[in-house]
Amino acid sequence: MENCIFCKIVAGEIPSSKVYEDDEVLAFLDISQTTKGHTLLIPKKHVRNVLDMDQATAETTFARLPKIARALQKATGAQGMNIVNNNEEIAGQTVFHAHIHLIPRYESGDGFSINYTTHEPDFEALGQLAEQISKEVAQ
Repeated sequence: MENCIFCKIVAGEIPSSKVYEDDEVLAFLDISQTTKGHTLLIPKKHVRNVLDMDQATAETTFARLPKIARALQKATGAQGMNIVNNNEEIAGQTVFHAHIHLIPRYESGDGFSINYTTHEPDFEALGQLAEQISKEVAQ
């Protein structure tokens, strides 16, 4: 895609700090470095996000994820890792080329957090929602 910063990185038009590359995917350090080692994994083929991925692109991209995550954890000495994917602006996507964030975690105050709300589950509503989603998956 013409104005896509990640496509320009893939094409070598913009420099990056590569950690992994093959014919299908590229992994490089995120310039924001939310935590030390924050890495992005992208398919080389331009696709907006996971919601627009075909099965083959998803398989090749996500198949590389565990290897890169293990190497990242070993290289940084991180205690754990958040693996995050934002789809569309409302979910925090700012670059509209599919990418997966690998964010090494060192301690609870290391610069990244996800806050979940907890409440008493409504199992009837959950069951109805699961049924609706299942119907869509089957199509």
